[in-house]
Amino acid sequence: MCGIVGYTGHRPVKSILIEGLARLEYRGYDSAGIAVEQDGALEVVHCKGKVSGLARLVEPLGLAGTCGIGHTRWATHGRPSEANAHPHTSCDGRVAVVHNGIIENFAELREELEGRGHVFTSQTDTEVIAHLVEEGLAESRDLLQAVREATERLIGAYAIAVTSDREPGTIVAARKDSPLVVGLAKDGAYVASDIIAVIDGTRDVAVLADGEMAKLAPDAVTFYNARGEAFEPEVTHVDWDLDVAEKGGYPDFMLKEIHEQPRVIRDTLAGRLVNGALSIDELDLTLEELNLIDRVYVIACGTSYHAGLIAKNLIEGWARIPCEVEVASEFRYRNPIITPTTLVVAVSQSGETADTLAAIRDARVKGARVFGITNVVGSPVARESDGVIYTKANKEIAVASTKSFLGQVVSLTLLAMLLAQVKGKLKTNQVRLLFHELADTAEQVERILAECEPAVDAAARACAEAKSALFVGRGMGAAIACEGALKLKEISYLHAEAYPAGEMKHGPIALIDEGFPVIAVATQSPVYDKVVSNIQEAKARGAMVVAVATEGDEEIARHADHVIRIPKVRDAFSAITASVPLQLFARAIALERGCDVDQPRNLAKSVTVE
Repeated sequence: MCGIVGYTGHRPVKSILIEGLARLEYRGYDSAGIAVEQDGALEVVHCKGKVSGLARLVEPLGLAGTCGIGHTRWATHGRPSEANAHPHTSCDGRVAVVHNGIIENFAELREELEGRGHVFTSQTDTEVIAHLVEEGLAESRDLLQAVREATERLIGAYAIAVTSDREPGTIVAARKDSPLVVGLAKDGAYVASDIIAVIDGTRDVAVLADGEMAKLAPDAVTFYNARGEAFEPEVTHVDWDLDVAEKGGYPDFMLKEIHEQPRVIRDTLAGRLVNGALSIDELDLTLEELNLIDRVYVIACGTSYHAGLIAKNLIEGWARIPCEVEVASEFRYRNPIITPTTLVVAVSQSGETADTLAAIRDARVKGARVFGITNVVGSPVARESDGVIYTKANKEIAVASTKSFLGQVVSLTLLAMLLAQVKGKLKTNQVRLLFHELADTAEQVERILAECEPAVDAAARACAEAKSALFVGRGMGAAIACEGALKLKEISYLHAEAYPAGEMKHGPIALIDEGFPVIAVATQSPVYDKVVSNIQEAKARGAMVVAVATEGDEEIARHADHVIRIPKVRDAFSAITASVPLQLFARAIALERGCDVDQPRNLAKSVTVE
């Protein structure tokens, strides 16, 4: 949910921290701060707002230290404020801590610490860690041991980096249920919640697992397992280019990532058809085991949940296996029916979504096979699943997911085809035909991006001053409508609801008056005529209708005020093409309303707390 970066070595740390935080700002941006060892003490600077504001505060300061930690925050405990910004310090100011996650027992710990005379200056859960470490150091512990003892008191999720002027040049890092990587370089050592924060300094990183710790010093890093034993970690060399984190000439990351979607489709499909048959070796199930699958759950949150709704249509339609789509935060609390022949598919862009991880663990305890779909190699979802498909979207910076969503849809479509093939519901030649049509959607998305901008912009200008909007569709279109409404809410702050079009008469039609925007997914499908009827009902009550329709459909113009046309595709693949103009539509409205499309308020890219 938040971003951590730290460095100790032989280079001035100030610019390393500020640049690293700027790259992590997609994870949280309501406050930011750094702590730097300077002249034998810790110099702490933090502020409310974005990293750019922190940079302005830090620039005139003569910070020349070579060891420090930084943080950019998305608020969980305590409102966004300077007092609640990280790093948090101990009473004596000699310990500084940055933390991602949630400490569930912080209230009891705080009461206990206050009872021993500790004075708290923030509303956060994180501050208890600084005071616990302070007590450990006061009892003649070294920093590593003091941090270890502090973490043993914590209940919840954490990734932390701790430094103290009592041990100059030392940073201790620890994690549980929240991502943390350590970067290894000739000129020092780095710690961060994401590789992108340290890629300027090193390409060699070790991913800490739950319960592991690392002690970073200028010339050495020592790793410790959950039992406190030193060990040699697996070091990964990162080979992707930094330009994935740059805008590449586009005005914002969101538009850049929307235009990267044809490549994502192609990359996700690469190597998946071998000798005319689907190949998903990562599933780690034999054909016999796959054939025994009699129930599928797709568990996900937000945009990933909508990808799951699309998958339900495909899995049940092609493979004839019952499929339920569950909001991950609800899944483990409702005692779902799970057997050894249940397949749980966990979908998460970041691979670190806390609710999805908790659902995975619950499903595995109950005996299900778990398959992950994620965009991040080595992420917790990938490590805790029996198998995984990587969506090949590369780094996604804009908070509102676009290219990762399409990667998820393509991956889930492959899974649905494989299950249907194994169950004998689709013959090999049918699978081959479907695969090639699926691959063709990359070119069709390119056409949409090249041709639909005028229609999208006109519709956006017409809707920009609205107070609310209704998205409708039937069948596959109903799932697409859900994603379209979420995108609009996320980045333009225009309230939107999505309903199956047939549900309009059961309540939502009461919202419609003169000029009320109704966005209809009206592509050619078996339920097209039904959707047109629903559009007519909305139009009769004064709605301003925006229709996403198939090229060559002239009738739709009689019923809609604005038509955004897309190439004709098989209905099963319409989610891929129809979602793209809705992404552009949301972005265009957000720009009309003066919103930040890359960093919408109150949202963070990676939700690592429940």
